[in-house]
Amino acid sequence: MKLAWNNKSNWIKSAHNTKWCLIGCAIGDFGTIAYFQFTEHTLSTMTVMMLAMFNGLLTSIMLETIILLRSNFTLPEALKTAFGMSFISMLAMEAAMNITDYALTGGAILTWWVIPISLLVGFLTPWPYNYWRLQKHGKSCH
Repeated sequence: MKLAWNNKSNWIKSAHNTKWCLIGCAIGDFGTIAYFQFTEHTLSTMTVMMLAMFNGLLTSIMLETIILLRSNFTLPEALKTAFGMSFISMLAMEAAMNITDYALTGGAILTWWVIPISLLVGFLTPWPYNYWRLQKHGKSCH
């Protein structure tokens, strides 16, 4: 069965889902980078970026869990769904955001002009995957 890439409704829904993943990831990721940017430390750039990715994943899972709880999921169901349905999307998003940051600044550094570029790349990277998952399997982030 050939996948249709022209379902406007699913592109809109997958964009909405990707937006929520991005908000969750950005809170943890940017918060971690900002903390280490403004605090004296001896960690390597790679360590800071790995911590930022980890925290981005955690905050995204927490945000999705809260959204699912508001949709009448039980806590175990919400956690399982948040972990399982969009983890690949979140990993791709986090990697794209951190690679963009590193490529533009040479480190784990937030500047006013890097943040919107990082967010755009972080959104665009997993969006086709989220569309494919919704189109093929009827599953989305939440």
